Amino acid sequence: MISGRAQRSLEGRTALVTGASRGIGRAVAGALATAGAKVVVTARDTDGVTEAVAGLRKAGAQAAGCVGSVGDPDHLGRCTALAMRKFGSLDILINNVATNAPYGPLMEADPDEWRQAFTVNVEAALRLAQLAWRAWMREHGGAVVNICTEGTHGVGPNVGAYGTSKAALLHLTQQLAGELAPGVRVNAVSPGLIRTEMARFVWEGAERRIAEGLPLGRIGEPDDVARAVLWLVSDEAEWVTGADLLVDGGTRVRAAAGTGSYAVHDQLRTSTSSPERSP
Repeated sequence: MISGRAQRSLEGRTALVTGASRGIGRAVAGALATAGAKVVVTARDTDGVTEAVAGLRKAGAQAAGCVGSVGDPDHLGRCTALAMRKFGSLDILINNVATNAPYGPLMEADPDEWRQAFTVNVEAALRLAQLAWRAWMREHGGAVVNICTEGTHGVGPNVGAYGTSKAALLHLTQQLAGELAPGVRVNAVSPGLIRTEMARFVWEGAERRIAEGLPLGRIGEPDDVARAVLWLVSDEAEWVTGADLLVDGGTRVRAAAGTGSYAVHDQLRTSTSSPERSP
């Protein structure tokens, strides 16, 4: 849940959130709407987008949906145009959608899937930032948040393509933060293991063991990430840009807590497949 202090802090602003039909994206869309933003949600899942928009409107928010793949440049243009046409601005951009395909050892990675990972995880974020800049942010300012991963500062079994592309997204975040300042702030949120459908293959059946290995004693929830995003796009973070905000339950400091081996990596080693993409 979003605290009362944050409510209506984004009144009059418009946000575009990718991968917003479920999981982290949907939680972020809800948090921004609770804070007063008008929200455009996009995902590939028609029913999911319809449900997300309906839920936002039922809660009293102004919302619109744009169905399609972020790998399609024309779709990205349609989403930006929808925000401008329906709400008259595009103040906040949340690049959340991601794919973890190809999943497995990099020596077995399919080159086409590898390129698709960078198209979805990196190129789409740049294209949307360009579109938002040209449509609104160049003249009026704004805030961009890219959803990365705590794994960008390390390596893990079977997730080489995902980690490499997210590391590129983090570098893109920092590059854009420098280029678009002072009018546009660009930051990253790097979650640890979050209870989403995309990550179900990791945490299902092992949640207790994973939680016991984390200093804060539980895996993350989508709302944990949403609160971090909400802070970064708000005026409370007006002197923050180029940052990578960890929301990982202490994953990177677990060695000091003496909690033993990293159960997430154990799960990844034993899993031969995973859901390929968030919505």
